[in-house]
Amino acid sequence: MGRAQARQAQNEGSRPAKGGNKPKKKGIRRFFTWKKLLAYFIAVIALGVGAFYALYLSVDVPKGNSAAKLQSNVYKSSDGKTIARIGEVNREEVPLAKVPEVVQHAVVAAENKNFYTDPGVDLKGTARGIFNTVIGRGKQGGSTITQQYVKNYYLDQSQTVTRKVKELIISLKVQDEKDKNEILEGYLNTSYYGRGAYGIQAAARAYYNKDVDKLSLEEGAYLAALLQAPSQYEFGPSSTEAGKANAKARWGYVLDKMVEQNWLKADERRGMTFKEPGKPKASAGLKGQNGYLVEAAKKEIIRDLMKEGDGRSAKDAEQAFAAGGWTITLSIDSKKQQAMEKAIKTRLLDDLQPSAREVDKHVQAGAVSVDPKTGKIVALYGGSDFATHQISNATRADYQPASTFKPLILASALENDSKTQDRQPINPSTTYDGTTRRPVQGSTIPYAPPNEDDVSYGPVSVQKAMNDSINSVFAQMVVDVGMGKVKKTAVDLGMKSDFDETPAMALGSMGASPLEMAGVYATLDNHGKKVTPSIIKSATLRGQEFKLPAAIGDRVVERNTADGLTSVMTGVVDDGTASVVANPAYQVAGKTGTSDDNKSAWFAGYTPGLVTTVAMFGEGQGGTQVTLQGTGGGGRVNGGSYPARIWAEYTSSVYGDGDDDKTKFDLETDSGFTAVQGPAPTASGKPSAPASPSPSATPSKSTQSPSSTPSRSASDKPSGKPSGRPTNKPTPPVPTTPTVPTGGSSDGARPNGGRETQVPPQ
Repeated sequence: MGRAQARQAQNEGSRPAKGGNKPKKKGIRRFFTWKKLLAYFIAVIALGVGAFYALYLSVDVPKGNSAAKLQSNVYKSSDGKTIARIGEVNREEVPLAKVPEVVQHAVVAAENKNFYTDPGVDLKGTARGIFNTVIGRGKQGGSTITQQYVKNYYLDQSQTVTRKVKELIISLKVQDEKDKNEILEGYLNTSYYGRGAYGIQAAARAYYNKDVDKLSLEEGAYLAALLQAPSQYEFGPSSTEAGKANAKARWGYVLDKMVEQNWLKADERRGMTFKEPGKPKASAGLKGQNGYLVEAAKKEIIRDLMKEGDGRSAKDAEQAFAAGGWTITLSIDSKKQQAMEKAIKTRLLDDLQPSAREVDKHVQAGAVSVDPKTGKIVALYGGSDFATHQISNATRADYQPASTFKPLILASALENDSKTQDRQPINPSTTYDGTTRRPVQGSTIPYAPPNEDDVSYGPVSVQKAMNDSINSVFAQMVVDVGMGKVKKTAVDLGMKSDFDETPAMALGSMGASPLEMAGVYATLDNHGKKVTPSIIKSATLRGQEFKLPAAIGDRVVERNTADGLTSVMTGVVDDGTASVVANPAYQVAGKTGTSDDNKSAWFAGYTPGLVTTVAMFGEGQGGTQVTLQGTGGGGRVNGGSYPARIWAEYTSSVYGDGDDDKTKFDLETDSGFTAVQGPAPTASGKPSAPASPSPSATPSKSTQSPSSTPSRSASDKPSGKPSGRPTNKPTPPVPTTPTVPTGGSSDGARPNGGRETQVPPQ
């Protein structure tokens, strides 16, 4: 026998004979045969079906009475006084027959295009929603119109697994009990459309001032668009241009879906134009500043409801809030609020003559004051009267913050240890070329902004550039640091991220609100720990405390960076464009800003215990941005004029009222951050002349010629008579009326002061 035959015989001998027993599997493997796995799978399915059937039998369809659940929302001042009670139910039920069929189709196309043929539930979407809720990410998940109707009429807007399971079961039962028209009628009458309107009849009145049966398809399509998120697609006076564009895009989406469903002909769709809704009407009790305060609190609660931990969508959050039951106590300090309103009246409004000057009709002012230790908003000014101007100038973000953005560039440079083009570390003593219209180096986007009045400074320190707001320096610096890094620092400090990374960002070319900039500067005042301003002191929902997110967060920039910026910005006050706010009673840091074509003017400043941003906006017909040039009969309006004077008047009147117990900043900085010393009090109580800049703030070698550097004289700074306040609260020398000469600086009140002008990239 050969070797091959021997091996074959050996192998055959090791095999079991036909009909013999196979070796048994041992250990854990014996539980995982394919037959047993199939049995397990069938058992799990059977248990699931059995559990669901048991739940189906145990859950009854409750009596629907959502109107009885709706309550008012109560707003109180920090001392407990009720300032507004909002929430009378604005709803009138109508039969489906009264809703035009094209409007019905618009709603179905927008929300659930398969509504007429689906089983009433979206099992896949609901399962996804339950999973997201379990893992704390409950903003995702699908719902049919039937499920949304059940949620509106039988349940609530909470995001829990129990509620979602009930929604599924009740939806199945409602689908069996009601036909599609009944469900659609119920959905149309219980949905929230914004502007306090529940149901499509109330929405038709709120947006187009007509009954639902008079709606056109274009109008009905907009109401259908609102259902996804009323505030996101609101088209009104307070909407930004981006917000209006989103509303029109959603409106177009609804019509396109109708075309897909053959409910609208394509050629008819192409001929349709967006029908703008009317202006919203202010609720009773929201006149004066109350409306602005209430709206700010409302937006904050809705934002908090949408936080990841709660998991509501924008639509659910808005509807949950509109259902009422909230008692909200604001953090507004009544004394500071009155002081802010008075400062704006005496330093700005009393100077306007709308009947005599066209420009005075377009002036809008906004301001926000924040305690940096708590993050609470202590005063807010949104406009002259909410009843007549429902855009809050305190929270609107459609105007450029201009040069108030420049400190953020230096903050990013310090945070990232950035260097100039010739590899020199960037700090307050670094020398830059301040020549006007100097093309930036190192950028793929050409940019050469002029300095104000086309003044060229030659070599200047970063401190000097900040003091005098020299455009050419910061245009180069933003490129040196890296525009992406600067944007990240700005967002970390509290700015929104919806702006482009271009050299023009150096001059604050994006949009921002006074509230937003107050948060940024409060973070700097708070030594780099994030401050997210909050107007809510406490809130309860139907007697249960609502947990507010912390207004003070983690450190977002190093203390050395934040304190370094504070040190640098004291120079802007002591020896720069904001000299009008200097006060012998306390140190001030801040930055002025004036935007392109003088359409906005800003001053953002702070003491050791109070941060306040004041802004002015030129608002023309239809919300268009217009120039402030000539306001009050003067020339250019800059950050160092009206905004700074309002800031000085307000701050001096409230300084020391329990929130500011220090007169000097507690700074921890490197040696490169020696600030320009401010005026020191003398025996007479008047400030002495400013001290000379320290070597760290001035270049060691200066090549500036007299012709390239603006002269300084006593007339460079505003003058005026004191306000007559008690001597225990010194008041800065704020003039009764601004005296800004035509052609003067745009940031300070000094003529030919070399301030900034916004220009698009060249």
